[in-house]
Amino acid sequence: MQNKLTEKIFEAISSATEPLETKEIEERLKGFSRATILYRLHNLRGDGLIKGKRVGPGKGAWIWWKKDVFKV
Repeated sequence: MQNKLTEKIFEAISSATEPLETKEIEERLKGFSRATILYRLHNLRGDGLIKGKRVGPGKGAWIWWKKDVFKV
């Protein structure tokens, strides 16, 4: 299940033209719980496969984007 979720996360982030908020990723990934998606996003960020930044005071208020997308 983690591999399927990982693939779907990469697909969602790669197809986006701008960084996505956690909620936007959740909307694209039907069938997975918010906690599972957030846990996997943080693991992928920790592994250096995607980038993420906390925005705002809310729990889970992060933006996510592809690694190396902003390199010039």
